[in-house]
Amino acid sequence: MMKRKILNEKKVNIILERLTNEILENHVEIENSVLIGVQPRGIELCERLYKNLKKLNNDIKKGKLDISFFRDDFRRSDKIITPSHMDLNISLENKNVILVDDVLYTGRTVRSAFDALLSFGRPKKIELLVFVDRRFCRELPIQADYIGIQVDTLDDEKVIVNISESKNSVYLTN
Repeated sequence: MMKRKILNEKKVNIILERLTNEILENHVEIENSVLIGVQPRGIELCERLYKNLKKLNNDIKKGKLDISFFRDDFRRSDKIITPSHMDLNISLENKNVILVDDVLYTGRTVRSAFDALLSFGRPKKIELLVFVDRRFCRELPIQADYIGIQVDTLDDEKVIVNISESKNSVYLTN
């Protein structure tokens, strides 16, 4: 398997700062906004954005959303699906939701997340933040409001986003 680094630690941190500032520009009343990370890989990105916003003394809530049972391929696999730990103990009624995920590819994960979100109330607005947008691969008409980087990929390539306290990088593999 060939692995090519497309973003290093420094570039990832710059993009995280930019995304944080874009959120602040668009959410004047940030206390009515909620960051929600999509399990499993949107959680670390959500945590980093939350910490950046907290450093700037912003009162924003966050949560984790498990979409396991909302996926359209839920019953198509022989593998038993076990839910992740969900941490979304707030009502989303009339809130501005920023849904956070690492990669936007076909759009199916986001569609599942929309279905799951509606179980927690009717948000005033839902926005999508992704770290990597794999253009030209959509199966559903979904686009992100906040994009870290856009990457043109082949169908057999995979984007791997590593965002944590100790290691930040983005790789392209095939």
